[in-house]
Parts: sequence; C-alpha cells; structure tokens
Amino acid sequence: MKCPHCNIEVNPSFREIYIGAANNEDWSIFSMTCPNIECKRIIIELASGDPRSIPNLGVVGLDKIKYKITVNPLVSSRPPTPNEVDEKFAADYKEACLTLKFSPKASAALSRRCLQNILREKAGVTPADLSKEIQQILDAGSLPSHLAESIDAIRQVGNFAAHPIKSKSTGEIVEVEPGEAEWTLDVIESVFDFYFVQPEKMKAKRDALNKKLTAAGKPPMK
Repeated sequence: MKCPHCNIEVNPSFREIYIGAANNEDWSIFSMTCPNIECKRIIIELASGDPRSIPNLGVVGLDKIKYKITVNPLVSSRPPTPNEVDEKFAADYKEACLTLKFSPKASAALSRRCLQNILREKAGVTPADLSKEIQQILDAGSLPSHLAESIDAIRQVGNFAAHPIKSKSTGEIVEVEPGEAEWTLDVIESVFDFYFVQPEKMKAKRDALNKKLTAAGKPPMK
C-alpha cells in the first residue's frame, strides 16, 4: 500500500481496535504509523463488517470488512490534481473530491463552481448562468467532440431544466441526481487535461525543439 501522507510504498501493519456494534454493523478502528523514517505519521481507518469472535472472549474484531474509510489523513480515491492546474481551480476540485464520500450534494456544488470558473477564465465565456456558459463554449466549437459532449451532459445528468438553481447559483447545495457528483468530477478532470496539461506538454516540446534549433544556428519556432 502507499502511505496516504507521503505516498511511499509501505507494508501495511495495522493494529485493530474493536469499537462495538451500532445500527446492525460491527465497527473497528485500524491504525498504524508509516515506517518511512521521513514520514512517521499515523494512518487511521474506520471500518465496519462481520464480527469475528473468539470463544470465551466474544467479538474481538472484524472478520469480513464491508466498508472502510481513511479518517486520518482525509484522502480521496479520485486522481490527484495535475501540477499544471492553477491552485485556485485545484482547491475547489480537491475539496469536491474529499466531500464526495460525505455529501454528494456539496461535492457537486463545488464542482459546478469549479467548472464555471474555468470556463470564464480559460474559455473566455461571457459571465451568465452555467447552462448558458456551457452553451457558449459549445457554440464556439473550440472543444474536441468528446469533451464538448461530456460538458453538455452535465446539464442533462444534473437535470438543469428541472433544477435551474444549479445553473443560476452554482455553489448552492441542492439535491443531486444519482451519479451526478461523480460525473461532474470526471468532466473536470478532462477539462483540466485540455486547458492545463496538454498546453504545458506542447510548450515543453516546443521549448525543447527551439533549444535544438538554436544550437544548430537556426531560428526558433514562433
């Protein structure tokens, strides 16, 4: 496993502490200290599942884990934000990822706001409500077809027609459709790649070529 603190591969050595039963589920806390000498931070997981019993002692832990969540540090299973993404956009995305497991409604609200801010700054759409801004970028024809379809699907998955507040007040926490929060995060990851990652990759390639051209006594690419 990778330590969620330092991201170094380590051997799991969790110690289990059985908490008890609640809501027809048995619960335990699993903890360990990262063995990486430069980390040494504690990892704590909360889990529920089938009880494991020992004669004369009763339930001592979990036999089959059905649910587990890392509570220290709070982490997300979503891909990390690319380094090329500006922090003001990355912050909303990271928070939306962390919030997803606790409140899909809050996660979706953060994602909608993140998408709207990116479209305004990187795509130059005229500020309006999110639905109209999405239409502006689609009408401009500047996106590859797969990304255009994905962004347009945000309105369909979110059912903006029935819930216009999602479009007019993007940060508003309102009910979401099944899978809406996850889908919006998927789209933002694609938007990050198009507006931030790919341009930086092309710039690096262009700079490398210009360096070779200059060394050969030829004019660089403009």
